Amino acid sequence: MGGNMKKDIKIAVSGKSGCGNTTVSRMVADKLGLRFINFTFRSLAQEKGITLNEVLDRAATDDWWDREVDSRQVQLARESGGCVLGSRLAIWMLEDADLKVYLTASAETRAARIAKREGGSLEAVAAFTAERDRQDRSRYVRIYNIDNDNYQLAGMVINTDNLEPDAIARMITAEAEKIQE
Repeated sequence: MGGNMKKDIKIAVSGKSGCGNTTVSRMVADKLGLRFINFTFRSLAQEKGITLNEVLDRAATDDWWDREVDSRQVQLARESGGCVLGSRLAIWMLEDADLKVYLTASAETRAARIAKREGGSLEAVAAFTAERDRQDRSRYVRIYNIDNDNYQLAGMVINTDNLEPDAIARMITAEAEKIQE
């Protein structure tokens, strides 16, 4: 098991904030010995020396921010060798991915995870997350005509509410090994 993994397999993992995208994508990449790609608004904020909220504010009125993050991710993923691309739109943007995974979780679970990760009251985080989901979806529809509430093109949909990241990563790894046989 694992030894005969085709090294150029490309796995795309998507889901909304708090579903476990980043954590799970990193674990899958580690387990399979693949590059982990996670270039986000947060990365762009660091690069530009501004806060995440400033990027979010700018992205609300300027599509450059989304297009830049998404094109950088795909560019990185298309470099030679296999990879795991974890992002909100990975399953749509990396069209030639060998495996497309969509992670889901309830609004309550997501808010609790984000609050644990970033601090803040559960109520404030839940409200911020709901608003961010709404803004993200409206931008994705406007810019790319992608409705991220419709993820039927994913080969694998995992509800992460009651699963630990390692269990989710094992499910994805097993599926990746199956398609490599």
